[in-house]
Amino acid sequence: MAQSDNGDPQANDGALSEIVVTAERREQNLQNVPISATVLSGEELQRKGVTNLNDIQQVAPSIAINTFNRSTFVNIRGVGIAQSAPTSNPGVAYYIDGVLIPHEQFIGHSFYDIASMEVLRGPQGTLSGQNSTGGAIYVRTPDPKFNSHGATADVTVGDYGRVRAIATAEMGGQSVGLRIAYLHEERDSFTRNIAANAQSQPGNLDMDAIRASLVMEGADGRLKVNVRGEYFDVKSDNNAVKNRNDLVTANPFVIEEDARSYQDQAGYRLSSEARYDLWDGVAVRGMVSWQDGHTYDQTDGDRTATALPRPPAGNVGRVSRATTEFKTFISEVNLLSIDKGPLQWVLGGFLMDETVPVTLLRDNNNTRDFVSSTSTIISSAKNTSQSLFGQVNYFATEQLELIVGGRYSWDKQVYTRTAVPGAGFTLPYVSQIATSQLTGKLGVNYHVNDDNLIYLTASKGYKAGGVNLTPNTPNFLPERNFVYELGFKTEFLDRHLRVNGDVFYSVYKDIQLSSLVGGLPVTQNALAGHAKGAELEITGQFGGLGFNFGLGYLDAKFSNSACISDTNSPGTDAGCATNLRFVPKDRRLPFSPEWTMNAGVQYTFAFGGIDVTPRVQWSHIAQQYATPFPSVNTLVPGRDIFDARLTFDFGSKYKLEGYVNNLGNKTYIATQIQNSSSADGGIIYGAPRTWGVRLKVAIGD
Repeated sequence: MAQSDNGDPQANDGALSEIVVTAERREQNLQNVPISATVLSGEELQRKGVTNLNDIQQVAPSIAINTFNRSTFVNIRGVGIAQSAPTSNPGVAYYIDGVLIPHEQFIGHSFYDIASMEVLRGPQGTLSGQNSTGGAIYVRTPDPKFNSHGATADVTVGDYGRVRAIATAEMGGQSVGLRIAYLHEERDSFTRNIAANAQSQPGNLDMDAIRASLVMEGADGRLKVNVRGEYFDVKSDNNAVKNRNDLVTANPFVIEEDARSYQDQAGYRLSSEARYDLWDGVAVRGMVSWQDGHTYDQTDGDRTATALPRPPAGNVGRVSRATTEFKTFISEVNLLSIDKGPLQWVLGGFLMDETVPVTLLRDNNNTRDFVSSTSTIISSAKNTSQSLFGQVNYFATEQLELIVGGRYSWDKQVYTRTAVPGAGFTLPYVSQIATSQLTGKLGVNYHVNDDNLIYLTASKGYKAGGVNLTPNTPNFLPERNFVYELGFKTEFLDRHLRVNGDVFYSVYKDIQLSSLVGGLPVTQNALAGHAKGAELEITGQFGGLGFNFGLGYLDAKFSNSACISDTNSPGTDAGCATNLRFVPKDRRLPFSPEWTMNAGVQYTFAFGGIDVTPRVQWSHIAQQYATPFPSVNTLVPGRDIFDARLTFDFGSKYKLEGYVNNLGNKTYIATQIQNSSSADGGIIYGAPRTWGVRLKVAIGD
């Protein structure tokens, strides 16, 4: 949860602006916070072309994001999530305005009208929300302003039929403010479905979302209340997945599917947050949230236009339909210090209670549309998470700061199966698991002066265990991550140059991975891993010249040899039990690119009352694997992407921008999809070269 002190990275004197963060529940300069973090204001996100969650990996080091089917998987430093199940949790916690979004299906639908975004690397959990093993992403939307009225229209049009329109309206009185933001976005698919009997064009997008935020303040300024509501509705013809065995064409942007495919995601979120200053130096904060969302989707399970239903051998032509619902209640309470003394502290409690009903249907008798199920899974997960946490920061001297934080988490899961293929068990079949864990953080910070910080931290993160869908399949254990980090934060040349860096060592235990066993999804523990790495971020501003550079290095490997299930090759390796394959020690962990880099440069020319700013930027993500088993089906090759933008700023009311993304028209694999119980795997390719123009108009205060 962070924001710049203004919307622009350049201060009035031509230097870098101070970045004010609230990650530790109080306003601080990012340069004084001992966390490896990338923080970007809303203006910087727009300047760098970040318009959706996937784009974050192009501007922040050590992040790998893979979006497919109904989910977005975020991994930081090789830690996060690689499976989608109603009983699993992400290892990277995602927050919008301080509210946890607990499942990967709905974290990308609020990425508009952004005030700031903060990416924290390493375990988080002693200050707010839910525990996490890989890190946290905090997105903050603009707070309504008092005594202010205004509106904006922000419209982007581009090739492939792209239209992205954002409208905001704001009105405020002396102690109350209201802000409303609306988004409409549509785009045609980058891929053509050339099947003669095609029912859909996978890859297109049609999205509408609206958000309202109401802020109220007490007469004496001690009480502040935020009430927020949001609704989203996203429709598409599902993902455009290239069949790896396509016998018709090798063109990565051409597919052949005869089934009707679709994906509809809709839901709403309501939250209320109140903060009251009890007395000088102490405040209490409370938050409650209700989230209700669903995903309805249907998929061409064989990824072809030729497979026959129920063939005597080989792949089965089939249509799969899924329904997943999330009904989640979240509450959090904090007691925190707010004075400027040498002792700062936060105490808190967190509760999440949710129900996740799931229906998975497969029709093996039809290939063009779903008629009736030949394989039915109906289940419901009841997930409960509770925790107590706290952190103390103490300045033993003016320069030496000590940190002690802790968290105790209790998690319980009850999983009820009403219908599952197979025999040998009585329905409904109920399984449950309860896990708990003590985690925490220790740190020593040395504030050399106002411009230089050296910090050393040790932290532990935890992700709860869970129940597998298939009856009589063992539960999976909690996942833990221990990280030791040494970092520095510096500013030079009268705050014109900022250099932040760190080195870290991670011990990752009982890694949760997904696979198929007997055609049904299973989450398994893959023993342990370890990682060492480093990050470096450089930002400079010298008059009209601005530049940035980010680098992440990661060496992440399995610490032990293991026998685990492999979706792509379900055979048996020597020395392993039936249907298990061998993973040797020191094999690279999934979703762990060795290098992630980004860089950008821009220069602002002043022509009368118009500022003209050309910008070019580059991002590099090294190759990574989607599973512990390297093969052509799991390799995501490295890629280098160049973007260019030209902005005309006419002052506070008008801004015109032109852009070209993927300037070199690089063809690259964005995601490797593995086989699932509902559909064959395949390849999702990244966007080809695209272009467009954007116009922003603001009126009022």
